[in-house]
Amino acid sequence: MTTRSETTPAPVTTADPRPPDGNTTSLRKPILAGTVGNFIEQFDYGIYGYLAPYMAASFFPGENQTAAMLGVYAGFAVSFLVRPFGGMIFGRFGDRLGRRNALAVAIISMGVLTTLIGVLPTYATVGFAATMFLLIVRLLQGLVQGGEYAGAVAFIVEYADQKRRGFYTSFLSVSVFFGLLCGAGLSVLVASLVTDGQMETWGWRIPFLVAMPLTLFGLFLRLRIPETPEFRRLQEEQKLAIAEGRHEEKISQAPLLDAFRTQWKPILIFAGFAITNAVLSYTWATFLPGYLQGDPINMPKQQALAANFIALGVLIPCLVVSGLLVDRLGRKPMLIAACLSTLVCVPLAFRVLLAHTFTAALIAQLIYIIPIMLISVALTVSMAEMFPTKVRYSASALAYNLGFGIFGGTAPLVATFLNSVTGTIWSVPIYVCSIALISLLCVTLGFRETKGTRLADATYDN
Repeated sequence: MTTRSETTPAPVTTADPRPPDGNTTSLRKPILAGTVGNFIEQFDYGIYGYLAPYMAASFFPGENQTAAMLGVYAGFAVSFLVRPFGGMIFGRFGDRLGRRNALAVAIISMGVLTTLIGVLPTYATVGFAATMFLLIVRLLQGLVQGGEYAGAVAFIVEYADQKRRGFYTSFLSVSVFFGLLCGAGLSVLVASLVTDGQMETWGWRIPFLVAMPLTLFGLFLRLRIPETPEFRRLQEEQKLAIAEGRHEEKISQAPLLDAFRTQWKPILIFAGFAITNAVLSYTWATFLPGYLQGDPINMPKQQALAANFIALGVLIPCLVVSGLLVDRLGRKPMLIAACLSTLVCVPLAFRVLLAHTFTAALIAQLIYIIPIMLISVALTVSMAEMFPTKVRYSASALAYNLGFGIFGGTAPLVATFLNSVTGTIWSVPIYVCSIALISLLCVTLGFRETKGTRLADATYDN
């Protein structure tokens, strides 16, 4: 793990907008600016997941429906697999030129790409080129998304009061699931207002087009917020060093290289416990609704989605409570509790699920979200606290995307594959619990408590 010397930072001449009393009202704009981009990202995932059958018919040959659906899900996986590369690009940008600037580029890029899906030509119009256009857009979205979440976490944590970082970053976790809820909910609404034929031809495009006004609103918010106090402190220290003729690199010119060189241990440790959050979240949000609708449960689509929506609605306020607990109990106890509860709750949830009723599906998902509630905020806040300001964006983006890029995007495919090959749904909870055991080892043996970490630490090493 990193060790840091406690040195007194150079005085910051720019007024620090961070309220000394940690007042939530004073931090409302930074919280909104930080979370809005992540909301749009997850809004896109909610749309993409719900509209997958319509997109399969629009962008792939119609002879083989299964192959077409696999193609749509491949686009989902591709956007995750390229995330680490996006994290490298935006991390370098954010550590050199500022968090706000990187996040402004990220949100406008994300909005344009999501909107672009809504205007792409179909397979019936341009043939295989339509398939390639969709996959290219998803690839570019993955690059942008690789830099969004880590940057938003750094942005909020660097504004937040030290004693309430968990509470403030809980709103980022809220934005993840609220974005999924709104994206899927809007898709359901549009589908209910138009005929099936209209939905197949042009109705599926509407939710994607809604992304642009959301993006412009988010960009407006981000450009109105000053750079974070922590990054401005580095800028002032760099100016002072230059003025005094000192050859000190306060702002790294090669933050990604510095992150690899000095932070490789915490990067691997973080990725090691992030994989549980990744597998838990995307097995639940993406695989379970589809499983409920197929054999042997054969639940009507409306009921399957309703159970998922209700569980999402319960989870969202629970995440804020989790943020309060993270601040009170610490990050490490919450992470350990999350891993242990996964070993109990996930098998129990699948056992309840096998009752094949709507009530069972709802209760099972309410059980399933317990470890998600425990891990999401603790993971989010520790992501920024584990790394020094000088390379925080690059290191945290790389660590987060290693876990989520590899294990999050592939979670629905792995779950579907295991269920198909083994012939039993129990292979899925066994997989999730195996991942949780790996994370438990990473947390207990490698993670050092980050509660109360002083973000202004001036030096770092291994």
